[in-house]
Amino acid sequence: MANEGTIAEILMVMSLLVLHCNSSHGASTFTHLVGSETGWRPTVSMETWPNGKTFYAEFNYNQQVYDVIVVDGRGYETCTVTSNAKPYYSGKDKLKLALGGNYFISSNSEYCQNGMRLAINAKQRPHQ
Repeated sequence: MANEGTIAEILMVMSLLVLHCNSSHGASTFTHLVGSETGWRPTVSMETWPNGKTFYAEFNYNQQVYDVIVVDGRGYETCTVTSNAKPYYSGKDKLKLALGGNYFISSNSEYCQNGMRLAINAKQRPHQ
């Protein structure tokens, strides 16, 4: 994990919409900010943040500085934009997660290596 001063200028924020969480009172819909108050930064543990969450994702960011690249597991592990990668540049990208592994990186390899990447294992909501 990079120290906080390494990439302090990253202002990218990823918010998640339409979270379907199971609770003892039934399923509810929530909106969560990835990385909590800190946001989408390499100083936040993106490996553990998604634990226990099932959701659709909306990425909000400065499109003149950042992007979101959907990659496969290999691209995620190596911070490489693979041949089957799908780039997003709008600054407000609403992405429906596929069942199974979903991998997002910054195309800037330094940002990615310092933690600006996210892996989400999307699962079906259990029947009520």
